[in-house]
Amino acid sequence: MMNDAGGGGSDGNRHPQNGNAVMTNPALDPRAFLTGLFRSAVDAADPMQVVAAQLPPRPSGRLLVIGAGKASARMAEAVEAEYGPCEGLVLVRYGYARPCEGIEIVEAAHPVPDAAGEAATARLLDLVRGLTADDLVIALISGGGSSLLCAPVEGLTLADKQDLNTALLASGAPISAMNRLRKAASRVKGGRLAAACAPARVLSLIISDVPGDAPSEIASGPTVGDPDADGPGVAEILGRHRIDVPTHLRRALLEGAAPLKASDPRLAHADAQVIAAPRQSLDAAAGLARAAGVTVRQLGDALEGEARDLATAQAAEAIDIAAALAPGDAPVLLLSGGECTVTRRGDGVGGPNAEFALAAIIALAGHPRIHLIACDTDGVDGAAEVAGAYAGPETLTHAAAVGCDPGLALDTNDAHAFFAATGGQIVTGPTLTNVNDFRAVLILPPEMATGAG
Repeated sequence: MMNDAGGGGSDGNRHPQNGNAVMTNPALDPRAFLTGLFRSAVDAADPMQVVAAQLPPRPSGRLLVIGAGKASARMAEAVEAEYGPCEGLVLVRYGYARPCEGIEIVEAAHPVPDAAGEAATARLLDLVRGLTADDLVIALISGGGSSLLCAPVEGLTLADKQDLNTALLASGAPISAMNRLRKAASRVKGGRLAAACAPARVLSLIISDVPGDAPSEIASGPTVGDPDADGPGVAEILGRHRIDVPTHLRRALLEGAAPLKASDPRLAHADAQVIAAPRQSLDAAAGLARAAGVTVRQLGDALEGEARDLATAQAAEAIDIAAALAPGDAPVLLLSGGECTVTRRGDGVGGPNAEFALAAIIALAGHPRIHLIACDTDGVDGAAEVAGAYAGPETLTHAAAVGCDPGLALDTNDAHAFFAATGGQIVTGPTLTNVNDFRAVLILPPEMATGAG
Protein backbone atom coordinates (compact mmCIF):
# COMPACT_ATOMS: atom_id res chain seq x y z
CA MET A 1 0.00 0.00 0.00
CA MET A 2 1.13 3.55 -0.71
CA ASN A 3 0.22 5.67 2.26
CA ASP A 4 0.73 9.41 2.44
CA ALA A 5 1.78 9.47 6.08
CA GLY A 6 1.13 13.15 6.57
CA GLY A 7 -2.15 13.20 4.70
CA GLY A 8 -4.33 11.29 7.08
CA GLY A 9 -4.99 8.19 5.12
CA SER A 10 -4.28 5.91 2.24
CA ASP A 11 -3.75 7.05 -1.29
CA GLY A 12 -4.92 3.68 -2.48
CA ASN A 13 -3.41 0.48 -3.68
CA ARG A 14 0.06 0.60 -5.20
CA HIS A 15 -1.25 -1.07 -8.32
CA PRO A 16 -4.38 0.88 -9.31
CA GLN A 17 -6.33 -0.26 -12.29
CA ASN A 18 -7.07 3.33 -13.36
CA GLY A 19 -5.51 6.67 -12.78
CA ASN A 20 -8.45 8.33 -11.06
CA ALA A 21 -6.44 9.57 -8.10
CA VAL A 22 -4.05 11.56 -10.25
CA MET A 23 -6.97 13.23 -12.01
CA THR A 24 -7.68 15.21 -8.84
CA ASN A 25 -7.99 18.89 -9.60
CA PRO A 26 -4.47 20.15 -8.83
CA ALA A 27 -5.82 23.40 -7.35
CA LEU A 28 -8.30 21.68 -5.04
CA ASP A 29 -5.86 19.17 -3.59
CA PRO A 30 -2.27 19.71 -4.78
CA ARG A 31 -0.90 17.10 -2.39
CA ALA A 32 -3.23 14.36 -3.62
CA PHE A 33 -2.49 15.35 -7.21
CA LEU A 34 1.28 15.15 -6.75
CA THR A 35 1.12 11.92 -4.76
CA GLY A 36 -1.03 10.41 -7.48
CA LEU A 37 1.55 11.33 -10.09
CA PHE A 38 4.24 9.66 -8.00
CA ARG A 39 2.13 6.52 -7.80
CA SER A 40 1.70 6.49 -11.56
CA ALA A 41 5.48 6.72 -11.99
CA VAL A 42 5.98 3.75 -9.68
CA ASP A 43 3.32 1.69 -11.42
CA ALA A 44 4.90 2.31 -14.82
CA ALA A 45 7.98 0.45 -13.60
CA ASP A 46 6.17 -2.45 -11.93
CA PRO A 47 8.07 -5.62 -12.93
CA MET A 48 4.77 -7.45 -13.39
CA GLN A 49 4.07 -5.05 -16.25
CA VAL A 50 7.47 -5.04 -17.96
CA VAL A 51 9.22 -8.40 -17.50
CA ALA A 52 7.10 -10.90 -19.43
CA ALA A 53 7.49 -9.21 -22.82
CA GLN A 54 11.30 -9.52 -22.59
CA LEU A 55 11.45 -13.24 -21.80
CA PRO A 56 12.53 -15.68 -24.51
CA PRO A 57 10.74 -19.00 -24.93
CA ARG A 58 11.57 -21.31 -22.07
CA PRO A 59 14.62 -23.33 -23.15
CA SER A 60 14.61 -27.07 -23.41
CA GLY A 61 17.85 -27.24 -21.38
CA ARG A 62 18.64 -25.94 -17.91
CA LEU A 63 17.17 -22.58 -16.95
CA LEU A 64 18.66 -20.78 -13.96
CA VAL A 65 17.28 -17.50 -12.54
CA ILE A 66 19.57 -15.32 -10.44
CA GLY A 67 19.47 -11.70 -9.40
CA ALA A 68 19.86 -8.95 -6.86
CA GLY A 69 18.20 -5.63 -6.13
CA LYS A 70 15.16 -4.02 -4.57
CA ALA A 71 12.96 -4.95 -7.54
CA SER A 72 14.44 -8.39 -8.15
CA ALA A 73 11.98 -10.48 -6.12
CA ARG A 74 9.07 -8.88 -7.94
CA MET A 75 10.93 -9.57 -11.18
CA ALA A 76 11.35 -13.21 -10.15
CA GLU A 77 7.63 -13.36 -9.40
CA ALA A 78 6.95 -12.07 -12.92
CA VAL A 79 9.29 -14.68 -14.43
CA GLU A 80 7.48 -17.51 -12.70
CA ALA A 81 4.12 -16.05 -13.70
CA GLU A 82 5.28 -16.59 -17.29
CA TYR A 83 7.39 -19.76 -17.03
CA GLY A 84 6.06 -21.52 -13.96
CA PRO A 85 8.41 -22.68 -11.17
CA CYS A 86 12.10 -22.06 -11.88
CA GLU A 87 15.41 -22.94 -10.28
CA GLY A 88 17.37 -20.03 -8.91
CA LEU A 89 18.30 -17.59 -6.15
CA VAL A 90 17.60 -13.87 -5.88
CA LEU A 91 18.76 -11.40 -3.21
CA VAL A 92 16.51 -8.55 -2.06
CA ARG A 93 16.39 -5.95 0.67
CA TYR A 94 14.70 -6.91 3.93
CA GLY A 95 10.95 -6.53 3.51
CA TYR A 96 11.06 -6.78 -0.30
CA ALA A 97 10.52 -10.55 -0.69
CA ARG A 98 7.77 -11.95 -2.91
CA PRO A 99 6.25 -15.42 -3.09
CA CYS A 100 7.96 -17.67 -5.64
CA GLU A 101 7.44 -21.38 -6.20
CA GLY A 102 10.92 -22.43 -7.25
CA ILE A 103 13.23 -19.40 -7.08
CA GLU A 104 14.64 -18.91 -3.62
CA ILE A 105 14.33 -15.35 -2.34
CA VAL A 106 16.93 -14.32 0.23
CA GLU A 107 16.63 -11.07 2.18
CA ALA A 108 19.71 -9.10 3.18
CA ALA A 109 20.75 -5.60 4.22
CA HIS A 110 20.81 -2.41 2.17
CA PRO A 111 22.48 0.09 1.82
CA VAL A 112 25.24 -1.40 4.01
CA PRO A 113 25.81 -5.13 3.40
CA ASP A 114 25.49 -7.76 6.10
CA ALA A 115 26.39 -11.41 6.73
CA ALA A 116 23.14 -12.64 5.14
CA GLY A 117 24.07 -10.95 1.86
CA GLU A 118 27.61 -12.31 1.98
CA ALA A 119 26.40 -15.87 2.62
CA ALA A 120 23.75 -15.70 -0.10
CA THR A 121 26.25 -14.34 -2.63
CA ALA A 122 28.56 -17.27 -1.92
CA ARG A 123 25.66 -19.65 -2.50
CA LEU A 124 24.79 -17.87 -5.74
CA LEU A 125 28.35 -18.31 -7.01
CA ASP A 126 28.16 -22.00 -6.14
CA LEU A 127 24.87 -22.26 -8.02
CA VAL A 128 26.32 -20.97 -11.31
CA ARG A 129 29.45 -23.12 -11.16
CA GLY A 130 29.72 -25.81 -13.83
CA LEU A 131 27.19 -24.44 -16.32
CA THR A 132 27.44 -25.42 -19.98
CA ALA A 133 26.93 -23.66 -23.30
CA ASP A 134 23.46 -25.24 -23.50
CA ASP A 135 22.27 -23.53 -20.32
CA LEU A 136 20.48 -20.19 -20.00
CA VAL A 137 20.87 -17.87 -17.03
CA ILE A 138 18.35 -15.09 -16.60
CA ALA A 139 19.80 -12.40 -14.33
CA LEU A 140 17.30 -10.02 -12.71
CA ILE A 141 19.18 -6.86 -11.78
CA SER A 142 17.92 -3.66 -10.18
CA GLY A 143 19.13 -0.84 -8.00
CA GLY A 144 20.31 -1.90 -4.56
CA GLY A 145 21.99 -5.00 -5.94
CA SER A 146 25.43 -3.53 -5.36
CA SER A 147 25.00 -3.67 -1.58
CA LEU A 148 23.14 -6.97 -1.59
CA LEU A 149 25.78 -8.82 -3.63
CA CYS A 150 28.66 -9.04 -1.19
CA ALA A 151 31.76 -11.03 -2.16
CA PRO A 152 34.87 -9.13 -1.00
CA VAL A 153 38.11 -9.60 -2.93
CA GLU A 154 40.82 -11.62 -1.24
CA GLY A 155 42.22 -9.74 1.74
CA LEU A 156 39.03 -7.84 2.53
CA THR A 157 36.28 -8.79 4.96
CA LEU A 158 32.61 -8.06 5.36
CA ALA A 159 33.54 -5.37 7.88
CA ASP A 160 35.75 -3.74 5.23
CA LYS A 161 32.87 -3.71 2.73
CA GLN A 162 30.64 -2.19 5.39
CA ASP A 163 33.20 0.53 6.09
CA LEU A 164 33.50 1.24 2.37
CA ASN A 165 29.76 1.55 1.81
CA THR A 166 29.34 3.77 4.87
CA ALA A 167 32.11 6.08 3.63
CA LEU A 168 30.62 6.20 0.12
CA LEU A 169 27.14 7.07 1.39
CA ALA A 170 28.52 10.02 3.35
CA SER A 171 30.79 11.27 0.57
CA GLY A 172 28.34 12.93 -1.81
CA ALA A 173 30.12 11.18 -4.71
CA PRO A 174 28.06 10.43 -7.85
CA ILE A 175 26.92 6.88 -8.36
CA SER A 176 29.46 6.21 -11.12
CA ALA A 177 32.33 7.04 -8.75
CA MET A 178 30.84 4.93 -5.96
CA ASN A 179 30.46 1.99 -8.29
CA ARG A 180 34.06 2.20 -9.50
CA LEU A 181 35.22 1.63 -5.92
CA ARG A 182 32.63 -1.06 -5.27
CA LYS A 183 33.79 -2.95 -8.36
CA ALA A 184 37.42 -2.77 -7.22
CA ALA A 185 36.48 -4.41 -3.91
CA SER A 186 34.25 -7.19 -5.31
CA ARG A 187 34.51 -10.65 -6.87
CA VAL A 188 31.07 -10.36 -8.52
CA LYS A 189 30.63 -6.78 -9.68
CA GLY A 190 31.96 -5.29 -12.91
CA GLY A 191 30.88 -8.22 -15.09
CA ARG A 192 32.42 -10.89 -12.88
CA LEU A 193 29.13 -12.61 -12.04
CA ALA A 194 28.40 -13.15 -15.75
CA ALA A 195 31.96 -14.40 -16.24
CA ALA A 196 31.34 -16.95 -13.48
CA CYS A 197 28.38 -18.25 -15.51
CA ALA A 198 30.43 -18.82 -18.69
CA PRO A 199 30.08 -20.61 -21.06
CA ALA A 200 26.32 -20.45 -20.40
CA ARG A 201 24.19 -17.80 -22.10
CA VAL A 202 23.31 -14.94 -19.77
CA LEU A 203 20.31 -12.67 -20.37
CA SER A 204 20.20 -9.77 -17.91
CA LEU A 205 16.87 -8.00 -17.48
CA ILE A 206 17.62 -4.71 -15.78
CA ILE A 207 15.56 -2.01 -14.09
CA SER A 208 17.59 1.19 -14.09
CA ASP A 209 18.06 3.51 -11.14
CA VAL A 210 21.10 5.40 -12.43
CA PRO A 211 21.39 8.55 -14.54
CA GLY A 212 21.93 7.60 -18.15
CA ASP A 213 20.71 4.00 -17.66
CA ALA A 214 24.13 2.47 -18.39
CA PRO A 215 23.80 -1.28 -17.65
CA SER A 216 27.41 -1.36 -16.38
CA GLU A 217 26.45 1.08 -13.60
CA ILE A 218 23.18 -0.43 -12.39
CA ALA A 219 23.93 -2.47 -9.23
CA SER A 220 27.61 -1.99 -10.16
CA GLY A 221 27.10 -4.08 -13.30
CA PRO A 222 27.52 -7.65 -11.97
CA THR A 223 26.64 -9.16 -15.36
CA VAL A 224 27.82 -6.37 -17.66
CA GLY A 225 31.34 -5.45 -18.68
CA ASP A 226 32.51 -1.85 -18.62
CA PRO A 227 32.77 0.12 -21.84
CA ASP A 228 36.25 -0.04 -23.27
CA ALA A 229 36.81 3.65 -22.54
CA ASP A 230 38.49 4.15 -19.17
CA GLY A 231 37.00 6.54 -16.60
CA PRO A 232 38.49 8.07 -13.44
CA GLY A 233 40.79 5.78 -11.51
CA VAL A 234 40.45 4.71 -7.91
CA ALA A 235 43.07 7.13 -6.61
CA GLU A 236 41.43 10.07 -8.37
CA ILE A 237 38.02 9.21 -6.97
CA LEU A 238 39.29 8.79 -3.41
CA GLY A 239 41.03 12.13 -3.55
CA ARG A 240 38.39 14.14 -5.41
CA HIS A 241 35.60 13.14 -3.04
CA ARG A 242 37.71 13.00 0.15
CA ILE A 243 36.68 9.42 0.83
CA ASP A 244 38.42 8.37 4.04
CA VAL A 245 38.92 4.63 4.48
CA PRO A 246 41.41 2.60 6.54
CA THR A 247 44.89 2.22 5.07
CA HIS A 248 44.56 -1.49 4.26
CA LEU A 249 41.23 -0.90 2.51
CA ARG A 250 42.66 1.97 0.49
CA ARG A 251 45.56 -0.26 -0.55
CA ALA A 252 43.20 -3.06 -1.62
CA LEU A 253 41.16 -0.63 -3.71
CA LEU A 254 44.25 0.76 -5.40
CA GLU A 255 45.57 -2.71 -6.12
CA GLY A 256 42.22 -4.21 -7.10
CA ALA A 257 41.63 -5.51 -10.58
CA ALA A 258 39.79 -3.30 -13.04
CA PRO A 259 36.24 -4.26 -14.03
CA LEU A 260 35.98 -6.64 -16.95
CA LYS A 261 35.76 -4.94 -20.31
CA ALA A 262 32.70 -5.47 -22.43
CA SER A 263 34.98 -7.14 -24.98
CA ASP A 264 36.14 -9.81 -22.51
CA PRO A 265 35.65 -13.24 -24.15
CA ARG A 266 33.97 -14.57 -21.00
CA LEU A 267 31.14 -12.13 -21.70
CA ALA A 268 30.70 -13.14 -25.32
CA HIS A 269 27.38 -14.85 -24.60
CA ALA A 270 26.07 -12.26 -22.14
CA ASP A 271 23.31 -9.89 -23.23
CA ALA A 272 21.67 -7.10 -21.22
CA GLN A 273 18.35 -5.31 -21.67
CA VAL A 274 17.12 -2.32 -19.67
CA ILE A 275 13.40 -3.04 -19.35
CA ALA A 276 12.35 -0.11 -17.14
CA ALA A 277 13.98 3.26 -16.60
CA PRO A 278 13.23 6.68 -15.11
CA ARG A 279 12.21 8.16 -18.45
CA GLN A 280 9.17 5.95 -18.94
CA SER A 281 8.02 6.62 -15.38
CA LEU A 282 8.31 10.38 -15.86
CA ASP A 283 6.47 10.05 -19.17
CA ALA A 284 3.62 8.20 -17.42
CA ALA A 285 3.27 10.96 -14.84
CA ALA A 286 3.53 13.64 -17.51
CA GLY A 287 0.73 12.08 -19.54
CA LEU A 288 -1.64 12.02 -16.60
CA ALA A 289 -0.76 15.57 -15.63
CA ARG A 290 -1.49 16.79 -19.17
CA ALA A 291 -4.83 14.97 -19.07
CA ALA A 292 -5.64 17.04 -15.99
CA GLY A 293 -4.97 20.26 -17.88
CA VAL A 294 -1.47 20.91 -16.60
CA THR A 295 1.43 22.17 -18.72
CA VAL A 296 4.39 19.85 -18.19
CA ARG A 297 8.06 20.76 -18.46
CA GLN A 298 10.40 17.79 -18.15
CA LEU A 299 13.79 18.89 -16.83
CA GLY A 300 15.49 15.54 -17.43
CA ASP A 301 15.60 12.02 -16.05
CA ALA A 302 19.32 11.98 -15.22
CA LEU A 303 19.88 14.97 -12.94
CA GLU A 304 22.73 14.62 -10.45
CA GLY A 305 24.39 16.77 -7.82
CA GLU A 306 23.82 17.92 -4.28
CA ALA A 307 20.14 17.67 -3.39
CA ARG A 308 20.07 21.12 -1.77
CA ASP A 309 21.70 22.76 -4.80
CA LEU A 310 19.27 21.16 -7.22
CA ALA A 311 16.40 22.20 -4.96
CA THR A 312 17.51 25.82 -4.85
CA ALA A 313 17.79 25.93 -8.65
CA GLN A 314 14.35 24.38 -9.22
CA ALA A 315 12.76 26.63 -6.60
CA ALA A 316 14.15 29.70 -8.39
CA GLU A 317 12.79 28.41 -11.70
CA ALA A 318 9.38 27.78 -10.13
CA ILE A 319 9.26 31.30 -8.68
CA ASP A 320 10.04 32.77 -12.10
CA ILE A 321 7.30 30.69 -13.71
CA ALA A 322 4.79 31.70 -11.03
CA ALA A 323 5.56 35.37 -11.63
CA ALA A 324 4.88 34.96 -15.36
CA LEU A 325 1.56 33.10 -15.01
CA ALA A 326 -1.57 35.16 -15.59
CA PRO A 327 -5.14 34.41 -14.47
CA GLY A 328 -6.60 31.74 -16.69
CA ASP A 329 -3.25 30.14 -17.51
CA ALA A 330 -2.84 26.43 -16.99
CA PRO A 331 -0.86 25.20 -13.98
CA VAL A 332 2.74 24.26 -14.75
CA LEU A 333 4.51 21.11 -13.57
CA LEU A 334 8.28 20.67 -13.43
CA LEU A 335 9.20 16.98 -13.60
CA SER A 336 12.65 15.52 -13.05
CA GLY A 337 14.43 12.30 -12.15
CA GLY A 338 17.98 11.14 -11.65
CA GLU A 339 19.94 10.64 -8.45
CA CYS A 340 20.71 13.45 -6.05
CA THR A 341 23.38 13.03 -3.44
CA VAL A 342 23.93 14.35 0.06
CA THR A 343 27.29 15.21 1.55
CA ARG A 344 26.82 14.48 5.22
CA ARG A 345 27.36 17.53 7.40
CA GLY A 346 25.41 16.55 10.50
CA ASP A 347 24.10 13.55 12.37
CA GLY A 348 20.41 13.83 11.48
CA VAL A 349 18.19 11.34 9.69
CA GLY A 350 17.57 12.20 6.08
CA GLY A 351 17.83 11.25 2.45
CA PRO A 352 18.37 13.02 -0.86
CA ASN A 353 14.69 13.44 -1.66
CA ALA A 354 13.65 14.72 1.74
CA GLU A 355 16.67 17.05 1.71
CA PHE A 356 15.61 18.31 -1.73
CA ALA A 357 12.11 19.05 -0.42
CA LEU A 358 13.47 20.78 2.67
CA ALA A 359 15.94 22.97 0.79
CA ALA A 360 13.28 23.81 -1.81
CA ILE A 361 10.68 24.89 0.71
CA ILE A 362 13.23 27.11 2.47
CA ALA A 363 14.06 28.77 -0.87
CA LEU A 364 10.35 29.15 -1.70
CA ALA A 365 9.72 30.95 1.62
CA GLY A 366 6.04 30.00 1.76
CA HIS A 367 5.16 30.92 -1.81
CA PRO A 368 1.34 30.57 -1.94
CA ARG A 369 1.17 28.90 -5.37
CA ILE A 370 3.99 26.34 -5.37
CA HIS A 371 3.76 22.76 -4.12
CA LEU A 372 6.23 19.93 -4.56
CA ILE A 373 6.95 16.26 -3.94
CA ALA A 374 10.29 14.44 -3.98
CA CYS A 375 10.39 10.67 -3.46
CA ASP A 376 12.51 7.64 -4.24
CA THR A 377 10.57 5.19 -6.36
CA ASP A 378 11.78 2.24 -4.29
CA GLY A 379 10.08 3.63 -1.19
CA VAL A 380 13.35 4.19 0.69
CA ASP A 381 14.96 7.63 0.78
CA GLY A 382 18.44 7.18 2.22
CA ALA A 383 18.36 4.48 4.87
CA ALA A 384 14.94 5.38 6.28
CA GLU A 385 11.68 3.57 5.57
CA VAL A 386 10.30 6.75 4.08
CA ALA A 387 9.91 7.41 0.35
CA GLY A 388 10.34 11.18 0.59
CA ALA A 389 8.28 14.25 1.32
CA TYR A 390 5.61 16.69 0.21
CA ALA A 391 5.99 20.42 0.88
CA GLY A 392 3.62 23.29 0.23
CA PRO A 393 2.81 26.90 1.15
CA GLU A 394 1.93 26.05 4.76
CA THR A 395 4.90 23.81 5.50
CA LEU A 396 7.02 26.54 7.09
CA THR A 397 4.01 27.72 9.13
CA HIS A 398 3.49 24.16 10.39
CA ALA A 399 7.18 24.00 11.26
CA ALA A 400 7.01 27.16 13.33
CA ALA A 401 3.92 25.89 15.15
CA VAL A 402 5.68 22.71 16.28
CA GLY A 403 9.02 24.37 17.00
CA CYS A 404 10.98 22.97 14.04
CA ASP A 405 13.79 25.07 12.60
CA PRO A 406 14.09 24.24 8.86
CA GLY A 407 17.53 25.82 8.58
CA LEU A 408 18.87 23.75 11.46
CA ALA A 409 17.31 20.60 10.01
CA LEU A 410 19.04 21.27 6.68
CA ASP A 411 22.37 22.01 8.36
CA THR A 412 22.24 18.71 10.26
CA ASN A 413 20.83 16.58 7.40
CA ASP A 414 17.70 15.96 9.48
CA ALA A 415 15.07 16.27 6.76
CA HIS A 416 13.17 13.12 7.67
CA ALA A 417 12.67 14.30 11.23
CA PHE A 418 11.55 17.71 9.95
CA PHE A 419 8.84 16.27 7.70
CA ALA A 420 7.77 13.76 10.34
CA ALA A 421 7.09 16.70 12.67
CA THR A 422 5.36 18.83 10.01
CA GLY A 423 3.24 16.10 8.43
CA GLY A 424 4.97 16.02 5.07
CA GLN A 425 6.38 12.50 4.98
CA ILE A 426 5.39 10.16 2.16
CA VAL A 427 5.50 6.54 3.36
CA THR A 428 4.81 3.84 0.78
CA GLY A 429 6.35 0.69 2.16
CA PRO A 430 8.24 -1.47 -0.36
CA THR A 431 7.19 -0.47 -3.88
CA LEU A 432 8.96 -3.53 -5.35
CA THR A 433 10.59 -1.49 -8.09
CA ASN A 434 13.35 1.12 -8.35
CA VAL A 435 13.80 3.75 -11.07
CA ASN A 436 15.37 6.30 -8.75
CA ASP A 437 14.16 9.77 -7.80
CA PHE A 438 10.86 11.35 -8.73
CA ARG A 439 10.51 15.09 -8.30
CA ALA A 440 7.49 17.18 -9.24
CA VAL A 441 7.03 20.91 -8.62
CA LEU A 442 3.50 22.27 -9.22
CA ILE A 443 3.07 25.99 -9.95
CA LEU A 444 -0.50 27.32 -9.87
CA PRO A 445 -1.79 30.47 -11.61
CA PRO A 446 -2.90 33.44 -9.46
CA GLU A 447 -6.57 32.47 -9.09
CA MET A 448 -5.59 29.03 -7.79
CA ALA A 449 -3.49 30.18 -4.84
CA THR A 450 -4.00 27.84 -1.92
CA GLY A 451 -2.72 27.52 1.60
CA ALA A 452 -3.55 23.84 1.90
CA GLY A 453 -0.38 22.18 3.02
